[in-house]
Amino acid sequence: MADTSARMLALLALLQTRRDWSGPELAGRLDVSPRTIRNDVERLRALGYPVDATRGRAGSYRLGAGGKLPPLLLDDDEAVAMAIGLRVATGVAGIEDAGARALAKLLQVLPPRLRPTVDAVGASVDRGPENIDTDAPDPQVDPRTLGVVAQAVHDGEWIRFDYRGEARRVEPYRVLNWQRRWYLVARDPESGEWETFRLDWVEPRMPTRRPFAPVPLPGGDYTAFALRTIAASGWKVHARLRIAAPADRVVARINPTVGVVEAVDAETSILVTGADSLETIAAYIGMLGMDFTVDSPDALLPHLQHLADVYLRASGVTEWTASGRIG
Repeated sequence: MADTSARMLALLALLQTRRDWSGPELAGRLDVSPRTIRNDVERLRALGYPVDATRGRAGSYRLGAGGKLPPLLLDDDEAVAMAIGLRVATGVAGIEDAGARALAKLLQVLPPRLRPTVDAVGASVDRGPENIDTDAPDPQVDPRTLGVVAQAVHDGEWIRFDYRGEARRVEPYRVLNWQRRWYLVARDPESGEWETFRLDWVEPRMPTRRPFAPVPLPGGDYTAFALRTIAASGWKVHARLRIAAPADRVVARINPTVGVVEAVDAETSILVTGADSLETIAAYIGMLGMDFTVDSPDALLPHLQHLADVYLRASGVTEWTASGRIG
């Protein structure tokens, strides 16, 4: 590769693809001598790119942190994938506006051969609504909150925050994105209890800067734990329902993220379920196809009555009695 500028861009692209490269590996990829690689590394450093090097037989080159932002070097598939991904980014406050700005910058530098593909995607693909399972609006997470929590997880430090009016201090372990919502799996260091927190309800306080010794999660599967606990604590409203059916039949009919089932006896079970609105609970509980009564909350009853009236009118029946229908 004779052209120095093109070779340096290719070298920078290689340094971005993995953590460490040996001099001979880079020389082989670029079809130059190790000495040329050393000279090009010095040129990159002079331009403000922090290329770290270790000497010796096991020496290597690595693109360090800081300095100027390197140019984004993408192959054709990566560029198209990024353009498409920026069009559909959701779930974090302001992400759509930021994504639109980033997409505009990407489109400015796309090679002419890729523009038809990206333009075709933009012109021919419409985006359908994602929020089709509830009447409540999608929650959005503050980017600062997401960043603070993710940093605490990465650094293994206690995090303090206000959660629905309560001050909490926890050991953060994982962040989960599911159903357009963001969650934190964490452990209370005082009680030892594991919990799942919705990030749109988290208001971070000052960082603790205090590391903790990690404790293994029982079972080891953070995602499975979060999905189990979201049903009991991850929704805005909850309901306790007494179902006239065995627990195993109820479990077979629901998604574990929206309900926890407990057996009362061989023919009765308790379902604790949640959603972001009581209207959603009222609509979905009917899909069980099982008789039930409401233990709590009483506020759910008017929504059930409303749906009952709607279905009654749709069926052409004017009134129900205990022994059958009238009209």
